[in-house]
Amino acid sequence: MADAPPLGEFDLIARLVELVEESRGGEASGATGAGDAGAEIVVASGDDAAITMPRGVTATSVDAFVEGVHFRRETASLDSIGRKSLAAALSDIAAMGATPGEAYVQLGIPADLGEAASIELGMGLASAAAANGVAVIGGDVTRAPTLMLALTVVGHASAPDQLVSRSGARPGDVVAVTGELGGAAAGLLLLDRPELGAGLEGDDLHALRRRQLEPSPRLAAGRALAACGATAMIDLSDGLGGDAGHLATSSGVRIVVELESVPVQPGVAVVAEAAGVDPWQPVVAGGEDYELLVTLPADALIDARAAVEHTGITLTAIGEITEGADVSLRQADGSEREASGFDQLRR
Repeated sequence: MADAPPLGEFDLIARLVELVEESRGGEASGATGAGDAGAEIVVASGDDAAITMPRGVTATSVDAFVEGVHFRRETASLDSIGRKSLAAALSDIAAMGATPGEAYVQLGIPADLGEAASIELGMGLASAAAANGVAVIGGDVTRAPTLMLALTVVGHASAPDQLVSRSGARPGDVVAVTGELGGAAAGLLLLDRPELGAGLEGDDLHALRRRQLEPSPRLAAGRALAACGATAMIDLSDGLGGDAGHLATSSGVRIVVELESVPVQPGVAVVAEAAGVDPWQPVVAGGEDYELLVTLPADALIDARAAVEHTGITLTAIGEITEGADVSLRQADGSEREASGFDQLRR
């Protein structure tokens, strides 16, 4: 049931600006980033355009989140939708090894989303911005047939060589991944079909649902990997198979992954079995884990693992880079699994 009629466009924008400023301790201006990497905010929300004075170089990414494609209000609160959308957008900044800076948010508000619901969505965005050291300094609000969020996020580095692209992997590099995989896809199955969690312990059940609803961009890990000499990096938004393929294509190499080495979040196999799907499906093709797939010189792995663990997560070697093209996902018996991933237009 819809709540009170929504605020007018400009009233809602003003209220969202207040929420963002409150999340930053009441500051509408100031600086983002740290040291030589960041920007001075000269003019923030409320004018025709934001004005910033960057220090160093910037990395910019654009993402969109549409109801019925990326989320459903029946299974996700508006607060979590707001937080997840910004966290997912920032994952691209993490994959570049950049320091997060500014964000710009465009909201498409459907007619049934009232004032309180719109504010809840804004609070989710504001809390994610505060948690990740991001200043939301611009955006727009419009009426839309369905709820939509379009975000532009900006990261910073002191120099171009401090950032990591997808195109630098070389034969002989180690392939590694942060954290654990498969949890977000398993969490989505649980949200759609709660009965699939009957065989899970309470902690695992909660962790899988949270992984789908509240992802964490690996910003500190991305910076640590960049500093340790990462040659290529990509965030796992579309699944290990699909995103490894993107990195292999950009670098002009072949990625060989030993599936038995891939760290899988506890409970994923139980949910997959209950759902009647291959237990590797959530890991390889599920997507939305927002971990980092990285390639490193072999002699950099030990230092990189220590640096990433210092940020609070793990780094696991799962394969190698060879001459050739495409991705090989090797199973324990030596056979290969198709390297598929989530495709927005072929869902």
